[in-house]
Amino acid sequence: PTARPPNMEDYWRFLALFASALLVGFVSVIFALVWVFHYSEGLSWDGGAGEFNWHPVLVVTGFVFVQGIAIIVYRLPWTWKCSKLLMKFIHAGLNTIAMILAIVSMVAVFDYHNASNIPNMYSLHSWIGLTAVILYSLQLFLGFAVFLLPFAPVWLRAALMPIHIYSGLFIFATVIASALMGITERLIFSLQNPAYNASPPEAIFVNCLGLLLVIFGALVLWMASRPHWRRPPEELPKAPRPNGGTSEGTEAESTMTDCSNADKADMSFNSEAARKRNLKLDEAGQRSTM
Repeated sequence: PTARPPNMEDYWRFLALFASALLVGFVSVIFALVWVFHYSEGLSWDGGAGEFNWHPVLVVTGFVFVQGIAIIVYRLPWTWKCSKLLMKFIHAGLNTIAMILAIVSMVAVFDYHNASNIPNMYSLHSWIGLTAVILYSLQLFLGFAVFLLPFAPVWLRAALMPIHIYSGLFIFATVIASALMGITERLIFSLQNPAYNASPPEAIFVNCLGLLLVIFGALVLWMASRPHWRRPPEELPKAPRPNGGTSEGTEAESTMTDCSNADKADMSFNSEAARKRNLKLDEAGQRSTM
C-alpha cells in the first residue's frame, strides 16, 4: 500500500499543498513567458533584449520552480516505498537541471550587457544572484560527493546533513529574493512612458508574477519544514553473520532495494528493536530530505 503521513487528514492536506505548489509554480512560468512575449521582444540569442529575456524565463523555470520541486521530492508519500537510491538520483537530477538553466540565464544577461555596453555586477540584485548561483554550485557538488556517491563515511554524512538541509532552504529563499529584486529593477529601467510608478498594465502583471513566486516559495518551505512529512527511515535487511546471528545491511544494500523489496522489508522487520536501530542509522546520515 502507498505510504501516507500519520492520518488521512494530514495526507490530504499534504496533497492539497503539493497540488497548489505545482499549480502556482506552473502559472509563474506561464506569467514569465507572457511577460517576455507580450510585453517585450520575445526570446532570441543575438545580444539584444530577446537574449536578455532568457534570464527571467530560465530563473523562474529552473532556479525557482524546478529547484522547489527538487526540495520536496523526498516528501512525496507515494515514493516512500521506493528505492532511496532512486530518489537520490531524482533529487540530484532535478537540482542539476535547475543549475544548468541558472547558468544559461547568467550567460544570457552577461552577453546582453556586454553587447549593449552596460556595466556588469553593479546592482544588489546581481550580487545576490551571483552569490546564489555560486552557493548552489557548491551545494550540488557536495551533495553528489557526500550523499550520492558511496564513499563518504557515515559520520561525515551525519555532520553535514543539517548544513545541507539548511543551506538548501537558504539558497532557495535567496533565489526568490533575488528574483523579486530583478523583477523590480527590470520594470524601473524598461518602463519609461508611462513610468513604473504610474502602474501601467505591464507593471501590474509582473508584480503579480512576483506575488506568485512568494506564494510558491512559502508553500515549498512549509512542506519542507514539517517534520511529520519527512520520508520515514528505511528498515534495512539483515545479513547472516558467521556465528548464525544477523547484522544490519549497509546503506548501499538499502538504497539498491526497489519498491517491491522495500515492501517485503517492511513486512519482515517490523519489530520495535529493528525500528530503533534503523532510526539510529537514519539519524547517522541515511535520510536526505534536501
